[in-house]
Amino acid sequence: MKAFTELYSQLDQSTKTNDKVSAMVTYFTHTHAADAFWAFALLTGRRPKRPVRTSDLKLWATELAQVPYWLFEESYSVVGDLAETISLLIPLQESNTHKSLTEVMNEIIAIQLKPDEEKKQWLFNFWNNFSREELFVFNKLITGSFRVGVSQQLVFKALSKTYDVDERVVAHKLMGDISSQNLDLKELLLGETASFDASKPYPFYLAYQLDIPFSELDDIQYWQIELKYDGIRGQIIVRNNQVHVWSRGEELMTDKFIEFDILKSLLPNGTVLDGEILPFKDNRILSFNEMQKRIGRKNISKKTLADVPLCMMCYDLLEHNGEDIRQMPLYERRKLLETVINSADTSVLKLSPVLDCYSWEMLDVLRNESKTLGCEGLMLKHKESIYETGRRRGKWWKWKVDPYTVDAVLIYAQAGHGRRANLYTDYTFAIWDKGELVPFTKAYSGLTDKELVEVDAWIKKNTIEKFGPVRSVKAELVFEIAFEGINASPRHKSGIALRFPRIARWRKDKNKEEINTKEDLLQLLNSVS
Repeated sequence: MKAFTELYSQLDQSTKTNDKVSAMVTYFTHTHAADAFWAFALLTGRRPKRPVRTSDLKLWATELAQVPYWLFEESYSVVGDLAETISLLIPLQESNTHKSLTEVMNEIIAIQLKPDEEKKQWLFNFWNNFSREELFVFNKLITGSFRVGVSQQLVFKALSKTYDVDERVVAHKLMGDISSQNLDLKELLLGETASFDASKPYPFYLAYQLDIPFSELDDIQYWQIELKYDGIRGQIIVRNNQVHVWSRGEELMTDKFIEFDILKSLLPNGTVLDGEILPFKDNRILSFNEMQKRIGRKNISKKTLADVPLCMMCYDLLEHNGEDIRQMPLYERRKLLETVINSADTSVLKLSPVLDCYSWEMLDVLRNESKTLGCEGLMLKHKESIYETGRRRGKWWKWKVDPYTVDAVLIYAQAGHGRRANLYTDYTFAIWDKGELVPFTKAYSGLTDKELVEVDAWIKKNTIEKFGPVRSVKAELVFEIAFEGINASPRHKSGIALRFPRIARWRKDKNKEEINTKEDLLQLLNSVS
């Protein structure tokens, strides 16, 4: 645990990519196999279920620290991070625990099903025997807030350097659910006799937002233009007469997306499709709000299946007759994809249409038209491109439509977490509804560091009331809120919900009397429904 704590500290404190990769290479090289595997799992978000409720953590930490509960809550609101708050309040003891990362993780998994009193004693044992630094990382693991500044792609890069394996091979072998496989990363990456997991997906190829002029691209005839759909990016895999459906977040969704089970009798074994899973009914794409009804339910009723049927809008073919064809140019993969989809002859698979576009000037017209089709914009893919791993520049681009915007006034603020713990950076905004300000959305991003400091200072000077960590403020600061979609929502007081809200800019030129109204948003909702 000590070595992993040191790695966490190095990754958390460094802002240089090469230093982070070097730290991970050193750790993976010198730690034993089981700890290396758990480090990989944690750094790539594969952590186990949180073993203790937040309310219990607070109560038990308060008891051990011998402080009033109100003081703990006040400390938490200032620090902004539960793991750090507990680490700072618990009396520091001499470190007497010398457990490996694997031992700690095995205990975290085992304690999940134990009664509360046993969980409490287990926690006290760790809290009384860890060093301050180890205690902080341990608390991160049990609160479910373990995050550090490395991407999955960066971890793959470090493993590639550690074991001298191509980064693309590393990414593929470590995709999907590997929890039941050998806990030896070296064996997993280098072993030739390791059994192949038939459910394993390929690493997804991701595009950057188009940020270069058309003049830097080839002639448009060398590009394949498609719509950018607003669903769940996924892969459908047919192997050994079984169907496996994976989301881009590497979540196995087979049991939730049962429409695709029919494909085991319609597609040949050794077929892997890449595309967008969409709610599709009466020959039209439903809103992403409808998609949420399928994502958030474990048991799918007949009514839900009838109301929100799914299809996959297929973009690409990654495996054909058991052969990995990602190195083929896109135009060849496209021909094979068309053959596969046409042969399957099923409504659950649809071929993503290629748009006719003869000039770059025409492209902007198509992009703006895409919003009326319920899409987010366009995808530009070079016809000679191979299927890469991760986010790459140059051969695939996404060109999203301009977001919707609304002017709103700040009414509530809450401190952020982690590095933002001492700043009020989580905001609630309101619009007018019949002469009353009604809260309608929250936003956490979009301001510069300088603006965050300025807004924070204003909030502290203009607080009206405090509700625990939340402050109500004078309704004076106006911001332009950008968002990707809007839906009716009976759960919200305003009756509406925004998709991906963020701050577009601080409107210092406007006052609260000039902000938008609920009626404005209802008109927008009706126009896009």
